Amino acid sequence: MLYEPFAELGTTLTILEAGSVGKGNVVSPINLGDLDLTTDEFILDEVDLHIQANLEDDLVKEALKMGVDLRQYSKQVEGELQRIEQASIKDYIKESQNIASLHNQITACDSILERMEGMLSGFQSDLSSISSEIQTLQQQSVSMNMRLKNRQAVRSQLSQLVDELVVPKTMILVILESPVTEQEFLEQLHELNKKINFAKELSFRETLACSDIQDNVDRLKIKAVTKIREFIVQKIYSFRKPMTNYQIPQNTLLKYRFFYQFLLANERTVAKELRDEYVDTMSKIYYSYFKSYSGRLLKVQYEDVADKDDLMGVEDTPPVLHSSSGFFSKPSLKSRNTIFTLGQRGAVLSPAELEGPILVPHTAQRGDNRYPYETLFRSQHYALLDNGCREYLFLSDFFMVAGNSALDLFNSIMGKTLGMFLKNMSTYLSDCYDSIAVFLCIHVILRFKAITAKRNIPALDKYWEAVLELLWPRFELILEMNIQSIRSTDPQKLGVLDTRPHYITRRYAEFSSTIVSINQTFPNERTNTLLGQLQVEVENFVLKMAAEFPSRKDQLIFLINNYDMMLSVLMERATDDSKEVEGFQQLLMARTQEFIEEILSSPFGGMIAFVKESEALMERGQLDKLKNDEVRITQLVRGFSSTWKQSVESLSQDVMRSFTNFKNGTSIIQGALTQLIQYYHGFHKVLNQPTFRSLTVRSELINLHHLMVEVKKHKPNF
Repeated sequence: MLYEPFAELGTTLTILEAGSVGKGNVVSPINLGDLDLTTDEFILDEVDLHIQANLEDDLVKEALKMGVDLRQYSKQVEGELQRIEQASIKDYIKESQNIASLHNQITACDSILERMEGMLSGFQSDLSSISSEIQTLQQQSVSMNMRLKNRQAVRSQLSQLVDELVVPKTMILVILESPVTEQEFLEQLHELNKKINFAKELSFRETLACSDIQDNVDRLKIKAVTKIREFIVQKIYSFRKPMTNYQIPQNTLLKYRFFYQFLLANERTVAKELRDEYVDTMSKIYYSYFKSYSGRLLKVQYEDVADKDDLMGVEDTPPVLHSSSGFFSKPSLKSRNTIFTLGQRGAVLSPAELEGPILVPHTAQRGDNRYPYETLFRSQHYALLDNGCREYLFLSDFFMVAGNSALDLFNSIMGKTLGMFLKNMSTYLSDCYDSIAVFLCIHVILRFKAITAKRNIPALDKYWEAVLELLWPRFELILEMNIQSIRSTDPQKLGVLDTRPHYITRRYAEFSSTIVSINQTFPNERTNTLLGQLQVEVENFVLKMAAEFPSRKDQLIFLINNYDMMLSVLMERATDDSKEVEGFQQLLMARTQEFIEEILSSPFGGMIAFVKESEALMERGQLDKLKNDEVRITQLVRGFSSTWKQSVESLSQDVMRSFTNFKNGTSIIQGALTQLIQYYHGFHKVLNQPTFRSLTVRSELINLHHLMVEVKKHKPNF
């Protein structure tokens, strides 16, 4: 163990010897002469380390501990090592063939690996060249891809350029030979328009290829313009044929609206010529049509129309026959009353009639039908509205105009017709005194204006305003004339006095309810102001007429009859919250209450006066002043008990004879009986005071409940 390095060295030498034997079967001696085993370096450095390690061995420690002789033990160990060495050498010699074979195999493997290394080196060099080739190919691919893209871009542009430049044979044949109404012609015209625009674009770029096709394109354009012009001119001339429904050729032109677009883009002179021709033709057609239609409409107007004497405040007198002329100087009462009555005339504003079919004059003449002015006005202006809206839409669509340009073009066509309408209307209104007709015309225009606004057609807006500027002043003038006629009316010149409703108040009621009901849809403050003035004058007139009656009772009957009649007529058409209705309701209630007091004062005046006097004294605590009026009280109690039934019956009959409206009369009787019971209840209350409790006549008072039951029997039912 102490000489382990030497043992290892011996083993190594033995292996080398065995290798030598295996190769040549001759064991050559090993020369150890050059090996210095006593070198201090080896001994000091190596042996000391082994000695130190061996001393730490457990066996050495045990041997030292047991006192074994280390030299003897060393020799023993050395001997065992030699035996083992010899045995190991024999084993190596025994396996020498295998070791030699292994050596040969290792040598062969080395040669193989050497060849492989050469091959791999060749492969590596080949791969290096391949990598450079791949990079070269990649660069060539990128370059080729770029060239391809450039060629494709150039090809697309050149292809488009060539396609746009080439004029196909099909296009030439269709443009030259096909009718313009064929769909194929329209399609080829679109293509030709594209080529014309493309040629213009190329000419700006000074492209040489443009000159190759310019001549052909120009020839085709001239041919197309010629054919289109002939077609449109033919359609415009077809408008001029009598009894032509011009909407049909207009619809045809709209179908080929691209024709005008083509002309406008390529031949503005021809486009302007056609537009001017259309404007001139349609202007004459509309003017001729509406002039004829307006003239024929006037032939079916009512012959009896209002004149300057048909005012609200003019008295109704029997017709006077002039011996020299043989005609009546004034219209009949029935005729004059219709001037202020709406009747069925308001139907002209209903949606069904407002946008209904227009009147056909010759049909109306055959049926001997006659119409008021507002009906003719509605028919005429609905025809204008319908044709105007259609014409404006056609102009905007076919001639491709909008805004002010469209309005100017429309006015150049319809301006003459609209001017004729305004002139005719101004002439008619200068001698018109039918305020209801004028007011209905105003509201017809307001509704037509709303219709055109809903259709988004501004073409007629200025015309509507011009018409309203004619109608409103005339309506206000006629209304002011009626106000003045009532203001200047002399009640003493209106014939025999009568407590029934006056014909002037009836005229006012009919007229006011008409205006109020119509004015609700489109309220107008100026109208409301004039109606307020008219109402004030009518109220003053009624008061002046009532003052002509000698008795207050007749005055009240006259006032109540007139107020009730006006209120009834107004409530048929006006709303309950209108100023006119509220005003007359207050007047009627005040006069009715006064009339009740008046009719009760005759049969029951003594009792009523006593009750009022007693209640006033009771409030001041001075009822004792009437303590000595026993005789008066007795007469009042017995007089009421004996005559109240007859008085109530007489009162009821008198009221029913005095008032034309039975419902109003019934209401007045009911109010009078209610007031009578209240007075009698007050009479009871006064006599129950301590001052009068000692009166024996109190026992003769009628029971209040019994009186109410009896009074109900006298209440009329209508």
